[in-house]
Amino acid sequence: MTAPWHLLALPPLDPALLAALFDGLPVEVEVPTERTPAAVAAALPRADLLLGDWSGALGLTAEQLAGASRLAFVQQPSVGVDSLDVDALAAAAIPVANAAGANAVSVAEWCVGASYAVLRWLSWADAQTRAGGWPQLEIAQRGGGEVAGRRVGIIGMGRIGVECARRFGALGADVAYWSRRERPAADSGGARWLDLDSLLAHSQLLVVVVALAPETRGLLSAQRLAKLPAGAFVVNAARGGVLDETALLDAVRSGQVGGAALDVYATEPLPPDSPLRDDDRILLSPHAAGATREAQGRLIAAVIDNVKRAVSGEPVINVVNGVDPVVRRR
Repeated sequence: MTAPWHLLALPPLDPALLAALFDGLPVEVEVPTERTPAAVAAALPRADLLLGDWSGALGLTAEQLAGASRLAFVQQPSVGVDSLDVDALAAAAIPVANAAGANAVSVAEWCVGASYAVLRWLSWADAQTRAGGWPQLEIAQRGGGEVAGRRVGIIGMGRIGVECARRFGALGADVAYWSRRERPAADSGGARWLDLDSLLAHSQLLVVVVALAPETRGLLSAQRLAKLPAGAFVVNAARGGVLDETALLDAVRSGQVGGAALDVYATEPLPPDSPLRDDDRILLSPHAAGATREAQGRLIAAVIDNVKRAVSGEPVINVVNGVDPVVRRR
């Protein structure tokens, strides 16, 4: 009888729940004894499969990989794979798959909702009204307005970008996008492609949903934020590393940026002393844009299906590092 595959599971979930997810598959689940890189490194030599940490707190480095002689497949239960050394995994011929598309609708809906929230100052108005105020006139004085007719720019045109484009277009916005390659209109939610500088100049509302990669890290610098129309709004549901937070805060304080909504940060959780907490023109969300029951259900189903494919010899889907999708035991 073939021995079960050993799966090392890193998500911050109850071990019994993690084991139950793979009940019925020839898989035995191990959870690190502690949520530390050292505990991950100690468990990796036993792992045939790795389920990554969607929170990003536990990753996989080239150093750790050197001790993972049995590792044959890595499944990341999120779209982003920036907590993994994807290049080192490719060099070791270990396929890495993500859960592309599972949370696309949820994140796109958050981007639309966050846009309304910052354009209409909903969070600020709620706090003021609960405190006994009645900021009816101040709302108009703060600026903002309607989504309809607004020039919306989307950075990134993966599945989330497409869903964003469809929704903002349906709301009557003038939607353009930039991504590293231009897509046919049918594959971009009806939005038109602009080069990055032109997109920034276009965007009264800038929505950031691009993957974090070496070429997108620090993409929205102070110099690029200065290209936005005065008083533009920024919504970031990508990764914190794409946007220079200090530059954004300076732009908000100067009025170059009218307000912002952030779901992601350079450091997560957001440090208690982060100056982002002190400006009420910036809406803060705890990396929860994809945290809907529907998205979580799709994500779990995608992960289970791919692990099933891996252990049965079928090609896994959503491989992001160009490695053969057929998983072979080592």
